[in-house]
Amino acid sequence: MRLAWAYLLAVALIWLLGESVGERTVPTLLLAYAPPLLWLLPAPFVLAWTLWRRRGVAVALAGLLLAASGAGLLHWRPQQDGTLRVVTLNVARGTQGTPERLAAALRGADADLLLLQETNFVRPGFRGELLARLPGYSVRAGGEVLTLSRLPFEDAHTYAVPGSRRTFLETRVRWRGRAVRVVNAHLGTVLVSSALKGDFARVRQTRDVRSEQVKLLAGLAEREPGPRLLGGDLNTPPRGPAYRQLRQAFGPDAFDLAGRGPGWTFPGLFLRIDHVMTRELTPTRARVLAGAGSDHRPLLVEFRPERR
Repeated sequence: MRLAWAYLLAVALIWLLGESVGERTVPTLLLAYAPPLLWLLPAPFVLAWTLWRRRGVAVALAGLLLAASGAGLLHWRPQQDGTLRVVTLNVARGTQGTPERLAAALRGADADLLLLQETNFVRPGFRGELLARLPGYSVRAGGEVLTLSRLPFEDAHTYAVPGSRRTFLETRVRWRGRAVRVVNAHLGTVLVSSALKGDFARVRQTRDVRSEQVKLLAGLAEREPGPRLLGGDLNTPPRGPAYRQLRQAFGPDAFDLAGRGPGWTFPGLFLRIDHVMTRELTPTRARVLAGAGSDHRPLLVEFRPERR
């Protein structure tokens, strides 16, 4: 019985600290960025122990369900077709695939907007070969991010990213008679791995840089009203203050509203760190597609206009 209660309370405390404190301290940052499946690992042993002792089974099941829910395994939302299709994908500088494979995956998504990150390809000529295999798209570039659109572009602006050589790319496209602001972003990574080396100063430094980057994005969102969309490799799990700040600025996470399952866009660590957030657009379906020659997987979101 004590073991079951200890497990339930531990899982609840981990999620509470990761959600409410998150990046503000190094210990809670590590909790927030750890693969959520870790908290499920003890569940079978705790449940087996309570079944053998015939005590505390309900408490053990509650801990199991809480851990599974936090990991996204119980996530399920109704879905339907949309009329605007958006894909975001970190293409890993072309180091894990070919232009042919990547273009085939993107064509298969049949998206109106493609938001690509890490397009500073290692091999010369990779970008040209990729774009040549994606006919019908207009292209706007901002450093290592590319936005491809089958919708008309109205304008484009780039913004220097604090603490990085990257830029955020903001474009404006015309959809169903309305201008939609689209921000393609690649946030810096919190170097959690530095904690394993005892270099907590480096962890704090990367955290603080990310905080400034999030502030810049929030400021961009507030510049004018109207439909807006943030998409990209945000290197942020779906919990914690930084994630909430982005949602408050750009609107709900499309996968939260229209996805199913855990939505691991970075399957190597069983994490969902690539997101699409929107305001005045209604997501109808969000799903992670098959691998496309990258360590990330494409996230496809479908939308319909918000009813007015």
